Amino acid sequence: MNTKWKVEQAFVQIRVYSWMIRVVLCVSAVKSAKEKSMAKTSCSVTRAEFRAHAKAVKVEINGVPMLAEVKEFSTGSFGWYLSGKTAIEIDGKPVSVQVGANLTVIGSKELPKE
Repeated sequence: MNTKWKVEQAFVQIRVYSWMIRVVLCVSAVKSAKEKSMAKTSCSVTRAEFRAHAKAVKVEINGVPMLAEVKEFSTGSFGWYLSGKTAIEIDGKPVSVQVGANLTVIGSKELPKE
């Protein structure tokens, strides 16, 4: 390979890389502008109020009563957690299902850890 070809090839690579960098910067700028425009929902209770007053929530799945327990998640947010099993009938046949649900209080993750 001659020297001229190497120089031209290097120039093309630099142009491609600078184009890719510009695209990444533009995508980052759009993403940060979008994030700024999306206002976070504030939480209407404090962590202490939640700990003191939150109670289990009754949930019914296909007529089967279940209880979602009060929980502080490892992420720092809080809410209720439900895990269990039940059966749902399909064409007259019972089918076993596993139930899992998180009810997360919006904005709770951002609250100070008390």
